[in-house]
This record gives sequence, structure tokens and C-alpha cells, in this order.
Amino acid sequence: MALKRVVVTGLGALTPIGNTAQEFREALFNGVSGAATITRFDTSLHKTKFACELKNYDAGNYFDRKEARKLDPYCQYALITADEAIKDAGFDFEKLDCDRVGVIMSSGIGGILTFEEEMMSFSKGDGTPRFNPFFIPKMISDIASGQISMKYGFRGPNYGSVAACATSTVSLINAFDHIRIGRANVMIAGGSEASITRAGVGGFNSMHAISVRNDDPQTASRPFDLDRDGFVMGEGSGTLVLEEYEHAVNRGARIYCEFVGGGLSADAHHLTAPHPEGLGAALVMKNALDDAGLKPEAIDYINVHGTSTPLGDISEPLAIQSVFLDHAYKLSISATKSMHGHLLGAAGAVEAMACILAILDNRVPPTINHFTDDPQIDNRLDFTYHKAKDREVKYALSNTFGFGGHNASVIFKKWMPDV
Repeated sequence: MALKRVVVTGLGALTPIGNTAQEFREALFNGVSGAATITRFDTSLHKTKFACELKNYDAGNYFDRKEARKLDPYCQYALITADEAIKDAGFDFEKLDCDRVGVIMSSGIGGILTFEEEMMSFSKGDGTPRFNPFFIPKMISDIASGQISMKYGFRGPNYGSVAACATSTVSLINAFDHIRIGRANVMIAGGSEASITRAGVGGFNSMHAISVRNDDPQTASRPFDLDRDGFVMGEGSGTLVLEEYEHAVNRGARIYCEFVGGGLSADAHHLTAPHPEGLGAALVMKNALDDAGLKPEAIDYINVHGTSTPLGDISEPLAIQSVFLDHAYKLSISATKSMHGHLLGAAGAVEAMACILAILDNRVPPTINHFTDDPQIDNRLDFTYHKAKDREVKYALSNTFGFGGHNASVIFKKWMPDV
């Protein structure tokens, strides 16, 4: 069976540096930092007092009060970006076969705020198990897909996938596969996360995973810098509309790019630390290249996982060098988490969007907040420090790696209409 081609026809974003795909695009290439002091809760007892929160977010601008109360923030974010992406794709719902439209909108953690609030409320009671009837359906990490499908009547494949920080990249690959083997014409895919809570920040603090640079939040996310001390938590959502090529062409859709390959692998090494030589990271990039039928020399740009953690930022460049060899020095590389922070389960979708925008604009977004080279990292590699760089981008690859050793990579190609 010949595999079908898959294209991207819609984008939606809600991020710490922009509340729409266009706002995200502008901030991304201008090197804007989304980090600031946490406003959601009292951080006086927390080691970390800052994060990349959404700016000027008000659920009342998107949902009525009754509806908002039934949705955990992560689900709100997913619905918002799905709506933007679906509108961007420009479907005629009178002609769209909703039996052939699926949704894979995933979250690495799900409704942690809902769980946190319910348990805090319960602990103050007399022990009687009284819970909000929406507790479970608000909290579970698959519910965003269900909510999106119910809103639009999409009856195709519908579920969530969980792979920690690789979650939404896995969602994109799964959606890609559903279309290319003929199970769906259209897939709404991406990820959403809302983990900037007392428990979320406290939990990552206890692991020594996040930065404690409280005196300088805006520059705390420092991928590949000698003085990096952990990632900066982010929140938000990213949604892509993936569509079978002929389906898109037949309805006259605007096509952003072609989705040409995806790879998966495992480190099989440690609960939270990457393999020190980047073996799993190298394998996943090789798998993505093989799936796309490409040689390493075809890739122009890599949006790296680049979290600003001590170990991860050493192993990923090693993996790139092992896969790309001499071509590694011709690649443009950037870690956009330096701007929008680490969106955990939503990171992959947002960073895939950064790759798509790089292809569209022939411009590589920067890695900001670099001050001192790390001698353990080969800085002959072009990490696109400080400011965006103009260059033609025909193929872009995005890496995401998660706790548990879950690795996922996707490759996008500049759209070149058949003549």
C-alpha cells in the first residue's frame, strides 16, 4: 500500500510569548523572553519564584463562566488553539466528512491544577469523600481530545498520547500515521499543558530540574550556556491541522508545508537523565530521517530539545554530531525554549510550529540568553545565538525528549506545489 502524503494546513498557538500563532511568530524571531515572576500563587515558600506564564490570559475572553468552570486550564488552552488552527485551515463544514476527521490533543501531565485544588479542599474536610462531579473528567489527560471532537462533531480517531516532554511530538507522529495509511483525511493534533501550580513547581524543584535564578528570570533559560541551572517552566498549547495532500488540494487549502517524517526511540538508560552520549537522541533522528527517506545533508535547521539543563545540553549536540558528521557544522540550530520556556507536553507542538515558521520565513529563530561558552559543548556548531538568522530552510527537524527516555523527532519540508 502506497503511503499518502501529509501537509499542514492550520496553525494555532497560545504561548508565553504570544497568544496567537501570529503573535508567537513575531516574538519568536524577535528573541522575546517570556519569563517573569509567577503571579498565580504565593511562591514565598518555593525555591523557584518565576516561570513562563501566559500573558493577559482571561478564560472569560474565550468561554462563558459556566463552561470555564468545567474545564481545567490545560483543556481551555487546547480548545483555544484547536479553534484557531481549525479556522486557519478554512474548512467548509457543509462539505467536510467529519467521520474522517480525528483529534489527538495530548498533555504530559493533564489537569494538575484540578487535582491539586480538589485534594486541598478534601484535606480540609472531615474525611468524607466529597468531590466535584467534574473532578475526574476535568483532570484526565485525554479529555481535551474529547472536548474538541464534541465541539466540532469530529468522529475520526480520538485519543491522547503521553510521553512526558515528547508527548505532543508523539501526537503529531500518530496523527501523521493515521492520515498516511488512510484512516483519516484530517487530524487535529498537538499538545497542551498548565502545570505552573504549587505542586508542579514544587515537584520539579524537588528534582533539581528547574532554574532557581530568581534574581534574573528573563535570562534564566540559558541553553548551552556554561552557567545554565535547569529549565524554566512554561505553559500553553500548540495545535496543527494535518491533512491528506489530495484532500487539501481538492478543497483549495493554503498549505504551509509538508510533513515528511517522524521517528521514535528510547534511551533505555535512566528515569530522568538522558544517555550521556546521546545514543537515544541520535537513534531518533536517524529514524526520522529514514522515515522521510532523507540523507542527513538534506536538513537545514534543527529546533533542539535544548532545555537549559546541565546534562541534556551536552548530550544532544553529541547526538547531532554523530548523526550529521561534517554537515553538523552547516546546520542552523536553535533552542527556542530560551524564549518560551519548557511547555512540557505541549513543547513538541509549539516547537514544530517554530520549524514550520522557519521554513515559511526562511529565517532561523534565535537561542537567546547565551553569555559563556561551555567547554564541554562544541561551539563550532551554529546555535544561532542572540538574534534570528536569514537562510533558506527547505527541511527542518524538531527534537523532543522526555523523562523515562522517550524520544521523538519530526521533519517538515518546504511546500513546493506539483507542477
